[in-house]
Amino acid sequence: MNTRITILPLLAAATMALPANVAASDDAALSALVDQRLANDRTGACMAVAVLDKGAVSRAFRCATPGDAVRIGADSAFEIGSVSKTMTSTLLAELIVQGRGSLEDPLSAWLPAGTTVPQFEGQPILLRHVVTHTSGLPALPSRMGTPDPGNPYAALTPDDLLASLGDATLSRVPGTQFEYSNFASMLLSLAVARRAGVDFETLLRQRLFEPLGMKAAHVDPARRPEGVRAAGGHTANGLPTPAWTFAADLAGVGGVRATLDDMVRYVQANLDPSATPLAAAIELAQTPVSEQPPMAMNWMLLPVAGRTVLVHEGGTGGFSSFVSVDRDAQRGVVILSDTSWSAVGNLGSLGLHLVDASFPLGKPRTVEAPPQALLDGLVGEYQLQGAMKISLRQRDGTLFAQAEGQPEFALGYDSEGDFFPGVVDALLKPQRKADGRYVFTWMQGGGALPATRLDGPGAAAPQPALDAAMLAGYVGEYTLMPGFALTVRARDGGLFAQATGQGEFALDAAGQDRFEAAAYGIEIAFKRGADGEVVSLDLHQGGGVLSGPRK
Repeated sequence: MNTRITILPLLAAATMALPANVAASDDAALSALVDQRLANDRTGACMAVAVLDKGAVSRAFRCATPGDAVRIGADSAFEIGSVSKTMTSTLLAELIVQGRGSLEDPLSAWLPAGTTVPQFEGQPILLRHVVTHTSGLPALPSRMGTPDPGNPYAALTPDDLLASLGDATLSRVPGTQFEYSNFASMLLSLAVARRAGVDFETLLRQRLFEPLGMKAAHVDPARRPEGVRAAGGHTANGLPTPAWTFAADLAGVGGVRATLDDMVRYVQANLDPSATPLAAAIELAQTPVSEQPPMAMNWMLLPVAGRTVLVHEGGTGGFSSFVSVDRDAQRGVVILSDTSWSAVGNLGSLGLHLVDASFPLGKPRTVEAPPQALLDGLVGEYQLQGAMKISLRQRDGTLFAQAEGQPEFALGYDSEGDFFPGVVDALLKPQRKADGRYVFTWMQGGGALPATRLDGPGAAAPQPALDAAMLAGYVGEYTLMPGFALTVRARDGGLFAQATGQGEFALDAAGQDRFEAAAYGIEIAFKRGADGEVVSLDLHQGGGVLSGPRK
């Protein structure tokens, strides 16, 4: 249920002149298109996909391996993960329409009396900050205890959640910076249920599922409607994994389970709210609330050829989802997968291509032999940020990894250039730096841990100390393409960058006029003019380079 900074693909989406929608006019055409992206993918995933186009609906149920087709069907309920947040916002919007609150209300006013809610210099967290992920609260509550990695939220109680607020501090004014927070979203789920006066699942059923005809949708696995089967979840390397469960009133963060037809009805309602009993609430939930990044109430707002498309992705330990609503084109997309795609790029490639054909479809990840030069460049000793040391070795064309104090394991390699273990759901993502050195980021459990080399010629050198005046020399707006810029700011002794329509991220000094955000695979090299002042920058990410002059 996390998001990551990706500059280059989003840049392409923001600046293209987009042609007509992809041809998925019937079930067969849609199935063929999904197969282009999915067939023989090394994840082994299955997908239920629907495209709504001006009233017509095409559906496809496809698997990477045809023999797995029995895994899913029209009666399968999938975990939809964070797409649930858009439903929570609709329920909040209905309460606001009823005059029972406002987006300008402090979060504290919707929580039990006496709850300690952090402020920043007297500035409170408002509901508008919660639904745009600008509350300043951390990603997760502090009192989750020792969660089960296979079902991380199961033991978290509402009391633990509220007590975690007392542990939290804000480092900036709420509303000033995007930072995706499941902590804040669980608080919103609890707050909406309290204000409505019923438990969250009952509220969902009475005020959303039943009015919209989502007959199979539910939260509690024990309340799965008759005739509906629970799809089994899988990791990105094909291993079965447990379902995720939540305390009833916290489930608005990502606890909804739904069939493909349930989600088709949800998207139909969002495409034409006037045809539903929730018209005013849906309209309000879709109304823009913030500009950086562009968001409505828990909906991301994506610019597409002069139109605005509402988008949200979701993911749990064993499932992924993608939903889009394009009211101008009267087109919607639903993708539900019985596999977690969070470590391998989520469902955006297929999802955005179904939104509009000019977004690249992408290709299946197939197992391949790694290039020998890559193996040679990666071998060495590393320190994972905030975690253990790890050694990389090669034998007979295979890369092996060994974390400190643990057994060695082999890593496969796929056509996207990533290594993956067969024993755990993780990804080793290599990056070739601008100076030719290889490093990597270890992706696991929704986190991204950059690795620092400890040995050899690629070992990290001591980084220069930068005072306030030196940092100020990099500050400015750098135009990467028309309508798309990278803004660089200095504060708290560090440098930060933010691309148009995206969240801010920290930059770490990596050498003379070089900075990086290693977790996102981003390197920035600043260029100086004849007078010694910074005049431009080069942004390296994913093997591509963008250059921009300083304004």
